Amino acid sequence: MPFFYTPLSENARLQLLQRHDAAALFHLVDSNREHLGRWLNWVNNVHEVKDSEAFIASRLQITAENGGFTAGVWYQDQLAGLIELHRIHWHDRRSSLGYYLGASFQGHGLMTIAAQAVTDYGFKVLKLNRIEILAAAENKRSRAVAERLHFHHEGTLRQFERIGDQYLDMAVYAMLAAEWQQQAK
Repeated sequence: MPFFYTPLSENARLQLLQRHDAAALFHLVDSNREHLGRWLNWVNNVHEVKDSEAFIASRLQITAENGGFTAGVWYQDQLAGLIELHRIHWHDRRSSLGYYLGASFQGHGLMTIAAQAVTDYGFKVLKLNRIEILAAAENKRSRAVAERLHFHHEGTLRQFERIGDQYLDMAVYAMLAAEWQQQAK
């Protein structure tokens, strides 16, 4: 069962993304096109609130199938970003995190505490064995989240993802359940 609400701090929370969040999600993406579009290839496919509605519906279906979830990162009652536990490979007990924040919400430690909460949930509740984070090699902020949480840098996938006309290298980070448990001591 996925979590539906997790307080992160006095002003921040994680909450499972719901259909009624579509307008807030569209506004977040629309007002951060340049900021997000540098690293995320889907940004230019979001043109109206209906696109955000379709995205949320697809993620709720994945959640219903016990295949992962998408949570909003809320700060001072504003949607600041998203974090996803991507489709879970149950046989191998592994998944990956994806996340982003609007530009004005960076620098508050929000994504680090959100990623910590989702990783903790993945290992302790879902009993996953491995969680990965892929971040564009040049995306220092995204990589810093993985590094602050002591995910291991396992290497770089060269020219892994295309954004516009250029190919980005992706840094691969991973954490194993035993390592997460050990660092919690």
